[in-house]
Amino acid sequence: MYTVKEIAKLLDMTEHTVRYYTDMGLVPSLKRDKNGNRLFDEQSKNWLIGIKNLRGSGMSIQAVKDYVDLCLKGESTIEIRYEIILEQKKKVEEQLKEMNERYKYIENKVTWYLDIMNHRIPDNSNPGEWSTSISEPQDEDCKSSVSTNHEAS
Repeated sequence: MYTVKEIAKLLDMTEHTVRYYTDMGLVPSLKRDKNGNRLFDEQSKNWLIGIKNLRGSGMSIQAVKDYVDLCLKGESTIEIRYEIILEQKKKVEEQLKEMNERYKYIENKVTWYLDIMNHRIPDNSNPGEWSTSISEPQDEDCKSSVSTNHEAS
């Protein structure tokens, strides 16, 4: 059995987060000692690992709660749980696409600065000298809400 402090350290979570998840009813296997202190067994640890990953993927607390409740209902909810996970996967894929676009932007920015420092292009990085015609190099594959204009960075 683990205490809040031990399970938080083990799972790289804050004690506050562990308590919050238990208070929200997300750890159905939670045990308590005679003084009411939370105790976590391996099953509780597994719930926390699952919750951490779902939350890390951007799933809301309420959606995690709904998912946990469905898990507790057993095999009859497998298709519904599958749909929930599939929907979350789509959201994560969109986030990953946006993050990749931001990464491309930063990669271009690094190259741009190296070109300035190596005197391959003039230094137009000073905001005080920007004009509407000066902008950073843009990657044609990187079109999104991620700004590539120098003035917007």
